[in-house]
Amino acid sequence: MMPDKKHLVAGLHSRGVLPHLKREGGTYFVVFRQAGTLPKEVLLRFKQEREAILQQAEAAKRPLTWQEQEELFRWYSSRVDKYLDAGHGVCHLRDPELAGIVAGAIQFFEGQRYELRAWVVMPNHVHVVVWPMPGWTLSDILHSWKSYSAHEINHRLPTSVAPFWQSESYDHLVRDDDDLHRCCQYTLMNPVNAGLCALMEDWKWSSAHVARPSSAAGSGTVPVRGSETGGETPPQPAGGTPALRVKP
Repeated sequence: MMPDKKHLVAGLHSRGVLPHLKREGGTYFVVFRQAGTLPKEVLLRFKQEREAILQQAEAAKRPLTWQEQEELFRWYSSRVDKYLDAGHGVCHLRDPELAGIVAGAIQFFEGQRYELRAWVVMPNHVHVVVWPMPGWTLSDILHSWKSYSAHEINHRLPTSVAPFWQSESYDHLVRDDDDLHRCCQYTLMNPVNAGLCALMEDWKWSSAHVARPSSAAGSGTVPVRGSETGGETPPQPAGGTPALRVKP
């Protein structure tokens, strides 16, 4: 009997530390990171914050409000992501070849399984703003990116790292077009805010760089499509990592 995957399409569910709110047809801001890049005390504090917010909702027998989701988003972006940006732990994705593997995996099925709004590969974590196409869950898409890239990266490391990615990812359901713009800007500005480059389009492993010299990348604005907020691994092309495909 196949497991019921309805909870992966809509509703609130939880695994591990983080709550995951899904809505069919929704767009998501997602962060996934290398295993071992956050100390246990940081994760424990996030779990405590998460439980306090969830208890409020459970006591009222209701789902998380947008305000409560915002509280989780702000906590994560201001503390957890700030810690990741400091570059703690082994940052394998500082290697251009390994970062390119992840960038290629993210773009490989664009237009077939999902549409990308913004993405960036950082030295030890990844940000993506993504809209899953009908028939594909966010969990399926994340599994494809992480399993393929981990497999290919470990082929290139002198010593295999297992697990390469932290099993659980952070995701935020985008509320509206303003929230979408903010999440895209946050994603693209991440290398600048971390002190890795002066301009977002200078960071090679991001959609801002891939899009240059378009006016959107040059002006620092993010195009937003109106009303959009309402398993297997990619095959490897001959000769190396998935080709970086640029949408015309």
